[in-house]
Amino acid sequence: MTWFPFWPLVGLLALAALAPLAVALISPPRARGRREADLGLYRAQMAELEREKAAGRLDDQAYRAAQLEVQRRLLAAPEDAGPAITGTGRKALLATLFGVPALALGLYVWGGIPEMPSATFAMREEAAMRDELILAQLRDRLTQLPPNTDQARQGWALLAKAERDRGNLVGAADAYRRAMFGKFDAETAAQLAQVLLEDGKIEDAGALLRAALPQAPQHIGLRFLAGMAEARAGRNDSARAAWRALIADAPPEAPWRAMVERRMNELP
Repeated sequence: MTWFPFWPLVGLLALAALAPLAVALISPPRARGRREADLGLYRAQMAELEREKAAGRLDDQAYRAAQLEVQRRLLAAPEDAGPAITGTGRKALLATLFGVPALALGLYVWGGIPEMPSATFAMREEAAMRDELILAQLRDRLTQLPPNTDQARQGWALLAKAERDRGNLVGAADAYRRAMFGKFDAETAAQLAQVLLEDGKIEDAGALLRAALPQAPQHIGLRFLAGMAEARAGRNDSARAAWRALIADAPPEAPWRAMVERRMNELP
């Protein structure tokens, strides 16, 4: 093992990663509401998506899907204020600042293998097949449950998220539909509508949203996606009207307000 070039580099990377935490500890305490935190996270995620697209690691479809997901999370975020860092919390963060690198270093010296090569294509293929087998087993078990039970709905929702994460939008949409069997849930309906939009099934998403909104007329995510479906279908006046109504009902401090206004202003 080559110790000298490797460990100083690891130390520098650790310092760089923990520098923001150190700055937060040294700086005077400042009240930071949930709205400010949500907006900061939203801007950071959108900037990262822009960099990924500019670097060619995201095509247009993947970029739009990821952008829509970030915006949906902003819409779904609660607006209550976040807690301030107390003296006890500051001590815990300080202990984390020094304890985590020390623990990581000790564990790596004890059992780390820096010379280990990256996973081969065959290994990745084997892992993908193993994941597929696990999901297939979960799907089979869920089909054996009574479909109108909470256990079945929760299981289908978990399966839908797993399918969506691996890019199987058709499987995700089917699982989300099963998760709503016999019981409407606004958040699940919004997830299903977003998956349909990501998959280019704009009319299906619009029909779903038109059926869901009367059951949850004040749900922010459903209202935003309804405007998105209209915009994707080329019905810009309808999209603008939907988003204007959403903004009109929004409190001035809503963290997602500026994002919806920007979307509306981008319409032709």
